[in-house]
Amino acid sequence: MYNHLNFHKVIKLKKRLAVAFTGPSNSGKTTLILKVARKLIHDFKKEVAIIKHDPKDKARFDVEGKDSYKFSDTGAEVIVTSPNRTTYFSNRHKELDEMIRLFNDFDILLVEGLKNLPLPRISIFRDTLDEDYFPYMDALAIDGSIDLNNYKLPQNVDVLDINNCEDVIEWIFKNAKEV
Repeated sequence: MYNHLNFHKVIKLKKRLAVAFTGPSNSGKTTLILKVARKLIHDFKKEVAIIKHDPKDKARFDVEGKDSYKFSDTGAEVIVTSPNRTTYFSNRHKELDEMIRLFNDFDILLVEGLKNLPLPRISIFRDTLDEDYFPYMDALAIDGSIDLNNYKLPQNVDVLDINNCEDVIEWIFKNAKEV
């Protein structure tokens, strides 16, 4: 006979975490995300998913004239599959929960940009801080080029070393949002 209580003890759902990175162009967001993703995958054996915001709609994912470009250019939702990858092309805006469902299986989601998403956020800066980011940040990743004595940081903002990937990952494990 099926025992409902024992069934739930056996099946443990995987905890999925999400965190966002934000900052001005050329601040080091992509570099930090790459370092964090590689370390999470190789050292921690985590499945990592990444969402990158393209606010100026300038990223190009296919070459004009190719079939996948032609399909995507119709406005259709397109999936291109091959033995080594699957690529999803969408001409529609997706909310965070919709994007998360597309990934299906991951341990940690790293989001670059999208500062209005309700996710814990690490703001990344070099040389100078932009106080417009202060309302959106939970942590600040900087290097020695910034003198924090020149700024009035919001309370409860953790300061991380942009060059210390382990500290950033430790912060993620403690502060990321379960999704």
